[in-house]
Amino acid sequence: MCGIVAGVARQNIVPVLIEGLQKLEYRGYDSAGLAVIRDSGLERLRSVGRVAELAIQSQGLEAHTGIAHTRWATHGVPSERNAHPHVSTGLAVVHNGIIENFEALKTELSSLGYVFTSDTDTETIAHLVDHLLKSEPDLLEAVRLASQRLQGAYAIAVVRQSEPGRVIVAREGSPLLLGVGENGNFAASDASALLQVTRQMVYLENGDIAELTADSYRVLRQDGSAVERPVAVSQLSADAVELGTYRHYMQKEIFEQPEAIANTLELVGSARSIQPGLFGGEAASLLEGVKSVLILACGTSGHAGMTARYWLESIAGIPTTVEIASEYRYRDSVPNPEQLVVAISQSGETADTLAALRHAKSLGQLKTLAICNVPESAIVRESALRFITRAGPEIGVASTKAFTTQLAALFLLTLVLAKLKGRLSPETEAAHLQAMRHLPVALAKVLALEPQIKAWAEGFSQKDHALFLGRGRHYPIALEGALKLKEISYIHAEAYPAGELKHGPLALVDKDMPVIAVAPNDDLLEKLKSNLQEVRARGGELFVFADEDSQMTDGEGVHVLRLPEHYGQLSPILHVVPLQLLSYHAALVKGTDVDKPRNLAKSVTVE
Repeated sequence: MCGIVAGVARQNIVPVLIEGLQKLEYRGYDSAGLAVIRDSGLERLRSVGRVAELAIQSQGLEAHTGIAHTRWATHGVPSERNAHPHVSTGLAVVHNGIIENFEALKTELSSLGYVFTSDTDTETIAHLVDHLLKSEPDLLEAVRLASQRLQGAYAIAVVRQSEPGRVIVAREGSPLLLGVGENGNFAASDASALLQVTRQMVYLENGDIAELTADSYRVLRQDGSAVERPVAVSQLSADAVELGTYRHYMQKEIFEQPEAIANTLELVGSARSIQPGLFGGEAASLLEGVKSVLILACGTSGHAGMTARYWLESIAGIPTTVEIASEYRYRDSVPNPEQLVVAISQSGETADTLAALRHAKSLGQLKTLAICNVPESAIVRESALRFITRAGPEIGVASTKAFTTQLAALFLLTLVLAKLKGRLSPETEAAHLQAMRHLPVALAKVLALEPQIKAWAEGFSQKDHALFLGRGRHYPIALEGALKLKEISYIHAEAYPAGELKHGPLALVDKDMPVIAVAPNDDLLEKLKSNLQEVRARGGELFVFADEDSQMTDGEGVHVLRLPEHYGQLSPILHVVPLQLLSYHAALVKGTDVDKPRNLAKSVTVE
């Protein structure tokens, strides 16, 4: 959950490092630092807080070789002493991940006379490499030997003052890629950090160690054998990760959802039917015999999976289980080789979801599908089938367009499985296709409601607690609305199925506890109305997101916002958007850091 940028360039590397870190701040932003090799030796700068502070410190600094890091704390509080890079006798290391055996290594290295000046696990890497250099003077070989001793997930970059013009990187579990440029060679946690210098990317595999110079690069395995990795042209554009005219990335990404949905559903834009090949060349044969589905995901992606469960069971008639990925591999589950295992992740590097996918495969469950926004990611590479959501880069920590495109992909999966099971008539298939094609237009109409939602947020932001309610396939949307509010406004929020109100949560309702209800005009609307009356009877203030034909009216303590149209099975994709906007505008009023909420990072690459 940290960001790394490194490289050897023919020009000054410092601006490349700083701009790369700024693109990676979504991965962590409690401290930042860099180390460069100059004629005078190794120079290190570190700061607490944002990359902007480091940028000020580094003004006037010039070098051709360097490494840099933006941190999200795992070991040790955010402070300058814990900020990366960490050093040992003329070498410096930056690290993303967690070294699980760092305590044993620290004890061993302390007994050899090494003095630790931080609380981090990363410092053990620096001292371990330095120790190995005493018997193996080549930095590449010392890093390779060190990687054999490190347990856990990591991506590291190392420089040494006696070897200018050389950077060594290694990957195990945490993302790391190389950028092959005309004016040098680079490495980073994410392609967006390197678009400033190149679009030619080399995606490292677990167990890879690479050497970078200004003129060349080479990749080795942990056993020392050479390996070739293909060069891919990144499909990202520099403009895609620029803020443009928007105030925050979250706002930009909320308003990009019509385009993101259109891009994700492009392959069915003019199609007359749904085809299994949307999920890969082997999808038809692999999905044919699927009798159940297991969805593995965390956070917002988990809410997408919970929504899909309603679709899969009602439309495709397939029993579906949704597991929190961080819990799944630590319990004794019953494997089913005929089960489709679906891993959902925005980044494709989510540590818990990746570990859960591997655990499922180790149990003999090899029918796997990745739904992900990053085509080169680990979860995609390790799944038999894949669907790449085309949301584009999502920089804001609170996921928005990645969530709605995941829902679109999961609805497509539902239709494919329903068709394979003979549960999708041509008429129903055509109707669903038409509804999906119309989604971008419907989303644009919902976004036009922003002024009304902004007005709600003015008063709403003064509250300390909130309760979200939904029923059926909109219960996970209520969960997602509560999560968004917690993430960026720090207002405590909970979500419940509305029918559960009288089983406990109703005790919390009073004039100071606003209740937000997702109220589409579906089969459960009348029951939901009864639940909302329970709230009003206790003096609770209601904020209701309804459909235009739901026949709900404003009144004392009841505020109703009508979405432009009722959207049937796809209604969750529309109803989550006003919840995103409500959270965004409430956070604006409160003055929180919308794109970088405290204690959180975008890509959760540690367990």
